[in-house]
Amino acid sequence: MKNPSKIISKNLIVSILVFLSVAALLSAYSLPSEKETEVKLSQVVEQINAEQVKSIEIRGDSLHLELNDGAKQVAKKEAGQSFASLMSDYQVTPEKMGRVGVEIRQESGFGYWLGQLAPFLLPFILVIVFLWFMMRQVQGANTRAMSFGSSGAREMSKDSKDRITFKDVAGVREAKEELMEVVEFLKHQKKFINVGAKIPKGALLMGSPGTGKTLLARAVAGEANVPFFHISGSEFVEMFVGVGASRVRDLFNKAKKQAPCIVFIDEIDAVGRQRGSGLGGSHDEREQTLNQILVEMDGFDPNQGVIVLAATNRPDVLDPALLRPGRFDRRIILDEPDINDREAILRIHAKDKPMEKTVDLRRVAERTSGFSGADLANLLNEAAILTARRNKKTVGQEEVLESIEKVLLGPERKSHILNDREREVTAWHEVGHAIIAHLLPHADPVHKISIISRGMAAGYTLNLPNEDRHMHRLAEFMDNLAVYYGGYAAETEIYGRDNLSTGPSNDLQRASALAKRMVTEFGMSEKLGPRAYGKKEEMVFLGKEIHYEKDYSEHIAEEIDQEINRILGEAMETARRIIRDNRPLMERIVAELVEKETLEKEAFEAIAGPGVSAQPGSNKG
Repeated sequence: MKNPSKIISKNLIVSILVFLSVAALLSAYSLPSEKETEVKLSQVVEQINAEQVKSIEIRGDSLHLELNDGAKQVAKKEAGQSFASLMSDYQVTPEKMGRVGVEIRQESGFGYWLGQLAPFLLPFILVIVFLWFMMRQVQGANTRAMSFGSSGAREMSKDSKDRITFKDVAGVREAKEELMEVVEFLKHQKKFINVGAKIPKGALLMGSPGTGKTLLARAVAGEANVPFFHISGSEFVEMFVGVGASRVRDLFNKAKKQAPCIVFIDEIDAVGRQRGSGLGGSHDEREQTLNQILVEMDGFDPNQGVIVLAATNRPDVLDPALLRPGRFDRRIILDEPDINDREAILRIHAKDKPMEKTVDLRRVAERTSGFSGADLANLLNEAAILTARRNKKTVGQEEVLESIEKVLLGPERKSHILNDREREVTAWHEVGHAIIAHLLPHADPVHKISIISRGMAAGYTLNLPNEDRHMHRLAEFMDNLAVYYGGYAAETEIYGRDNLSTGPSNDLQRASALAKRMVTEFGMSEKLGPRAYGKKEEMVFLGKEIHYEKDYSEHIAEEIDQEINRILGEAMETARRIIRDNRPLMERIVAELVEKETLEKEAFEAIAGPGVSAQPGSNKG
């Protein structure tokens, strides 16, 4: 809400400007077009006798003279005295008066009184208008202050042009099948009520950011052709006590009037976190808002025909009372799209873009493993922006593939120019990654190598899986660890430890984190056995991990370190062995990379040959 003092100050300035503008207009209206000289009656008489006056216009008590030379004059006479008697008193002869054109202009009664009263009434009128304007604004501010309790939810009517249906949402087949039940409940309520089935109160959409939770909720409303109320969880909570609960009541009251309808609460974890675990005790505004949501969803007054959809990417922090049957009866998980879903999503987002016929969206889908729907939409948008910057009319395959690298790694750093020594070191580093990924059977194949800086990286090797994987094996992890050490091993083998650069720092962090998870989470250590070590402790009010609970002894901690070092040592030895055995081949690839700066998959395999086939049962295609 706007500050009332600021509103009054603004209105005061506006009123002063209006007053000055009106005064300027009135003054301009009242002033004659030519300046008149004020003279005495005796001078008027002398000029008439001297036959210097051409005409006289009588306006009430004013005499407006026009002389023979064109000059303008004005004189005042006594009120109530006629001009003829005045001239007679001054002994002006009729012959002299006959040579002067005399015109009497009579003012109407309204004009006369307006001219008399306007100078007095106008200031009062302006003051009254100003006071009324200020009072109206203050009353509006008070009204807005009292309307804090309204929900402010955006409503999308059944006839809205922005409505979408399931055909506008690619992928998430299982989620759409689950939500079709909700659509059926909304369309044919009596069919379910007649057999004693209760209409579900709510469905919770859970998934990573960008997987299409909000889009899917809109599609449910469009498919069922019912009103759709959309609000974010953070919009309920204000600094004033009771506002959140009041907004919840207002939202459900509006929804009941439009039933059957859908209420969608985005990011419900903003108000739906576990109670009793916040700072300053449990009786805070957020928890009162949550209590009201719980009552509205399944209290003494059940809402018939109002289905609540909610979205969150943090279901682990939600209060158990939200998740029980009778409130969110359906829990729908939205996974990252697989290769077929990614291709379908790309086709939807490519409809409104002039794509060249040579664009292979299947190839793009292969290179975008792990991308969410939002990432894919952003990818094609970046490709369109790049096309416009290049003054092209259609989006080509080159722009799309280049946009993948921009989304993954960041934009090209054209100002970050490496010297010859750095270019050579970077080339050996990246070829070290590439050759190991190319020769190990369970590593992801190489799609591109570049020594052009992107984001924070001086160069990069793009190796992506040919198919989507939902489970990973020990052999894959060991090969990936060797790939991580490829750059480090190449630099130490070629230049020696004394000339080791800071380039492998990120590779070492990723390798150490993966080895730790293999030992402590995945049970992949033969020595320590199938057990998970350490428990993540999380404070709900912070919403992030703060430390691990150590549930093992110091002796086990030492053995964990030894196992992590053993796994990393094996990966490092594998990387060194491959680089020693293939140094002549790497020299040819490095020379080509330094010359061209970028090698695509075809150019790389033309030098390195076909990759090693994966063992039967592996995930590598």
